[in-house]
Amino acid sequence: MTSTNEIADKIASDQNLTKAQAKLVVESVFKQIADAAKSGAETSIPGFGKFKLKETPAREGRNPSTGATIKIAAAKKLTFAPAKAIKDTLNG
Repeated sequence: MTSTNEIADKIASDQNLTKAQAKLVVESVFKQIADAAKSGAETSIPGFGKFKLKETPAREGRNPSTGATIKIAAAKKLTFAPAKAIKDTLNG
């Protein structure tokens, strides 16, 4: 697993920035993606992929332990679809 700090460290060394500057950039990118999703907008990063909001409706489910019917609330989820270039890199 790679952390925000590790990403920022790599950007800092690649771009001749301080670690603090690079961390602000990384956090800002993540915030912009989250803000766009919150407003329902899709974020597309060419060559990397798309982040978009997916809404799942409320539904009935079952408690696996008791078999009792339960209500599962509607939810919003952030999904990611990788670009072809990323898929090719992972599978090539």
